[in-house]
Amino acid sequence: MEPVLQVALDFLNLSRALRIAEEAAAGGVDWLEAGTPLIKSEGLDSIRGLRKRFPTATIVADMKIMDVGRIEAEAAAKAGANVVCVLGAASDATIRECVEAGKNYGIKVEADLIEIKEQDIEKRAREVEALGVDYIGVHCAIDEQMEGKDAFSKLRKVTAVVNIPVACAGGINSETAHQAIKAGAKIVIVGGAITKAHNPKQAAGQIKKAMLKGEPILSRFFKRVSKDEVIKVLKKVSTANLTDAMHRSGELKGIYPIVKGLKMVGPALTVRTYPGDWAKTVQAVDRASEGQVIVIDAAGVGPAIWGELATHGAIQKKIAGVVIDGAVRDTSEICKLHFAVFSKLITPAAGEPKGFGEIGVPVIVGGRRVNSGDWIVGDDDGVVCIPKEKAVEITNRAMGVLEQENRLRAEIDRGSTLAKVIELLRWEKK
Repeated sequence: MEPVLQVALDFLNLSRALRIAEEAAAGGVDWLEAGTPLIKSEGLDSIRGLRKRFPTATIVADMKIMDVGRIEAEAAAKAGANVVCVLGAASDATIRECVEAGKNYGIKVEADLIEIKEQDIEKRAREVEALGVDYIGVHCAIDEQMEGKDAFSKLRKVTAVVNIPVACAGGINSETAHQAIKAGAKIVIVGGAITKAHNPKQAAGQIKKAMLKGEPILSRFFKRVSKDEVIKVLKKVSTANLTDAMHRSGELKGIYPIVKGLKMVGPALTVRTYPGDWAKTVQAVDRASEGQVIVIDAAGVGPAIWGELATHGAIQKKIAGVVIDGAVRDTSEICKLHFAVFSKLITPAAGEPKGFGEIGVPVIVGGRRVNSGDWIVGDDDGVVCIPKEKAVEITNRAMGVLEQENRLRAEIDRGSTLAKVIELLRWEKK
């Protein structure tokens, strides 16, 4: 079997899915997948729509069947699908029913091993092969991708123990498609790296080229990072992207930039101080490491506990920035120094050092709890705090938001509007 490139059309609107499918097919995509979100949103009309637009294409219905296998497989077949997906976690009875329906209606069946534990995946792969499925899918779920995981370890285990073609899905792009082939995949399933690309035709062509040549092709987007690479992505995404990724949360309310046009990214070093007491604030400059962001809880009031001289010291220490739930002064000088300071208040009046407070303790800044080590991102819109234990997940989700916005922007720039692109009216509550 020659390597197959399959695009996962995980949209909510059929019209958008069809537009992207046309571009992807022109770029070399072999199989078109009606993704689970599309089928849930548009029903079997999504498969019918794809079949009408692409009468000779191989169309995959990612039904994720878990029960009533015969009925759902039959329905997909009658709608025009060539391949239907059943979950490997489904009962043997359900998988057998899908296989029987496939024989009756002339379609292939793929068992998707998503969420089968790695220690069990070889055993389950052999079992579903024995049940008569035509393909096996090794799938790293989107939520797992956001935690920095991939499917290749499981893929290698499965391809070593079965004799039927294996599909691989989960965050694959032009840099990693060749790895799927080398690990034994015959079908490479790609979603966002094509569907969110500014030019899906070109993106599909690059991925197909990487598959056939067995070499990576550099990709700027559509990559998911591990813990050590978080800062690279946080420098690309905006605070708006991050709050979207955090379900409209994460904002440090009422904290805004003193200097416009700067991006601040770094792990927090927290300071709690008495209003107007700047002793712990300047001590934190000495304690902070290069790249950290000093986050100060000064009870949201003045007098100022940060100014020009503290800024000079922070620059010498290569500190990434300062966030103050309180007051700052010397803003004209700070602007000339081009240093990232975010504050709730501005006042000419300074406090005095009294020595109260603590460094490195949990604080409340902008109404949100911040711990040392949490990731702090600031730009012209304000400041966002990402809990350190969720940094990888939130960072990857924010990149997904950015990628989606890039695609929407491209569609709008072709002469549409946001409301039209996302078919806004159909999603209004009745």
